[in-house]
Formats: sequence, C-alpha cells, structure tokens
Amino acid sequence: MAAKTILLIGTLDTKGREYAYVRDLIRARGHRTIVLDAGVLGEPAFEPDSPADKTALAGNGSLAELRERRDRGHALEIMGRGARAVALELLSEGKFDAVMAMGGSGGTSISATAMQALPVGMPKLILSTMASGNVAPYVDVKDITMMYSVVDVAGLNSVSRRVMANAANAISGMAEQEVGAAEQKPLVAATMFGVTTPCVDRLRERIESAGFEVLVFHATGSGGRAMESLIADGFVAGVADVTTTEWCDELVGGVLSAGPARLDAAARAGVPQIVSLGALDMVNFGPKETVPEQFRGRNLYVHNPQVTLMRTTPDECRQLGEIIAGKLNAATGPAALFIPLRGVSMIDAEGMPFHDPVADAALFDALRAHLDRSKVDLVEIDANINDPAFADAMADRLLAELGAAPALDTPRT
Repeated sequence: MAAKTILLIGTLDTKGREYAYVRDLIRARGHRTIVLDAGVLGEPAFEPDSPADKTALAGNGSLAELRERRDRGHALEIMGRGARAVALELLSEGKFDAVMAMGGSGGTSISATAMQALPVGMPKLILSTMASGNVAPYVDVKDITMMYSVVDVAGLNSVSRRVMANAANAISGMAEQEVGAAEQKPLVAATMFGVTTPCVDRLRERIESAGFEVLVFHATGSGGRAMESLIADGFVAGVADVTTTEWCDELVGGVLSAGPARLDAAARAGVPQIVSLGALDMVNFGPKETVPEQFRGRNLYVHNPQVTLMRTTPDECRQLGEIIAGKLNAATGPAALFIPLRGVSMIDAEGMPFHDPVADAALFDALRAHLDRSKVDLVEIDANINDPAFADAMADRLLAELGAAPALDTPRT
C-alpha cells in the first residue's frame, strides 16, 4: 500500500502538543502529514508546513492585525477563509489524500470552513467538543465525519490520548482504503419524497436500465442543497428534479427549506434537466404541537409522529408557480417541466386529504403564464405524479436529452 498524505488543520499556538501527538501517530502508520497552522494568539508549538501568517494572508487578513485587534469572531472568519484557500491550493496540486482537525468551537469552525470546500469522497474528520450537539453548521452537505472528543482538546491524558489515537487511526484507515475500480457510469441526480417514491423508483429503474447511475436525494432541505452542490461541482450528466417541495418550506416557513438557490445549479451548469412539481402541495413541520399558531386552522395531515404536513393554499401555489418558472427560465441547457394534472403527490390524488383542484390549478396556471417556452418545454400529462406513465415520460425525455434510450425490456405498464 502506497503511503498517503494527510492534511492536519489546527491552531498550533493552543493545541500544538495535541497535534504533534496525532501527527506522530499518523507517521507511525507510514503516512505523511502536512500541518496547516490557523492559530492567532501566539507562536506555534512546533514548525508547521504551512504557517499561520500564510493562512491569514490567504483569508485577506494579516496575522499581526488579528493579534492586535483581538477580535475572536473576526479572527475565526479570516482564518477559516484562509484555511479553505490554502487547502484548495494544496488540493489543486494533488498534495493530500485526506484531512483531519481537532478543537473546540473555534477550531471546529475554521476546519469545517475548509472541509466544506473539498470534494465529496475525500476523507474528512473533525475531532470536536461540538460533535455531541447540532453538527449541521459544520457538516452542511459534505461528507464530514464528526467525532466527539469526550474531554476538551486541551492537553494529553488517559482519555484524550485514546480518543485522539482513535481519530488518527480512523483518518489513516479512510485514506488507506482503496475503492474498487467499478464501471464508471454517467450520473443522474433525482429528488424524492415519501409521497413521490413510486414515481422516482420507476424513473430510477428506467434510467439505470439505459446505462446510467442515479443518485436519489431526499428533498429534506439538506438533500436539495447536497444535490445542488454536486451539480455545481460538475458531477452529474443530467437532473430528474421530480420533487421540488423544498420551495414550499422556503416560501411559507416550513422546516425543510433548501434555501433560495434551489433550482439554480442545473440552470447555470447547462446540464439537461427535467423538472416536476412533486409535493408542492405541502409544507413540512415537526410534531403537530410545533406547528406555528397562525397555521393551526389550516389543512394539516400527520404524516408520522415527528412530521406534520400542511396543505399549500391557492395563493401559495400561485407564488410557487411563479418562482419555479423564474428559476427554469434561467436555464442555459435543455429543460422541460412536467405537470401531473391529477395531483402532485400521493395525498393530492382524488379522494386523498390534500386533493385540492383549485390550489393545483393556481399552480399550473402560474407556470403556464410565466414559463418562457423558448427556453423550457412544458409537458402536461393527464395523470398523478406517481402513475407509471408519468414516470416513464419524464425518464424517456431525460434519456433523449442525454442521447440514450430506455432498455426494450423496461416495463411500461
């Protein structure tokens, strides 16, 4: 096994002894290290490979100015930005294979800022005092492993030595792992919710039968943002954005918003995209008692004890149609919008609790009125989104845009 190089990002003025311990453990396994210093308060405990003044300069700051100013928040911002810039420079030169960091809230913030800019698949580990709480700000939509330090990363003792050794061995093992050379298939990104699962399952099978690999993202806010990130990074050949429900939460104030940039990446990248209106009939909240007071009189549906759904109104649906049309009108590549005239989710079908023809009509009419037909094809199908014919139509259109065709034995019924 060839030796790997592991980038260590840390504050060597306050955590130098701990980083030296981890560095030596990694080297004992036969690997190399690059140590990037992001400390501000004082001199490093040992000579780093990339010094703190370089980190500050890369973050558009000055180490001397940071020390004089003594503003912790400002320093964290500068050093986080600098660590990210230096890490990306090293990555572009092929200098490291994995990355690790240790610290409290400050060190975790700096290293997470850098790691969030690194590609999916590269091993990333943060040993942190913050790993037992809400790690969403640190992980975001990247594959960052958070490991709880149990005791503070402050000195070497019987507990910290063991935990740090586990972390050093973990990142070394990740770096050592060779992924088998599987057949490289073009990637298609798709979005799914529980109430659009039949559509996406069938669409996925149909696209995969034509020689593609489908990455399915759960449209829970982080799922949509993860997909947007991978599209922007150039990973995917095409997009089957069946479930655009995250825009409901962004508009109305639900708990699963993917933010205002949802639907931007494919348009900017120019990759073929087929888009539908999956689950635009619902806004997501937690347990029923957590639904905001102003919504208590609305049409609510308890999906499970942890999830309460709220039916979107005709006015909200009109606004959603305008937003989605505007996003798709920015497309720089092939784009098509598929409208399921008999309902946008499993519970929007006739006889189901969210069936509301007036609200659906407001959504569809807004799209018809605002969509730029010179850039986006509009396809209306007299079916529910989960009907097999609807899934097949979406899949076949994307395959045509990708220059492929479904396998002849793919079921059509």
